[in-house]
Amino acid sequence: MQKFDQELDARGLVCPLPILRTKQSLAAMVSGQVLKIVATDPGAEIDFQVFAEQTGNTLLSMSEIGMEFVFFLKKR
Repeated sequence: MQKFDQELDARGLVCPLPILRTKQSLAAMVSGQVLKIVATDPGAEIDFQVFAEQTGNTLLSMSEIGMEFVFFLKKR
């Protein structure tokens, strides 16, 4: 089980809101902390991969549970 420091519930939000909320959450965190994001937007898988590449944050894992996507992002 992945440990995390903060959790973001982005269920029901559509692009670009899950990414914008993630940016806000990461801004309040310190380097090395892990943010767990739960989203339902079908585009979230690609969005979070691109977001991690563009921002230098590390996408530790990505999984799909039912109709929900769970991401673990480590702040750079």
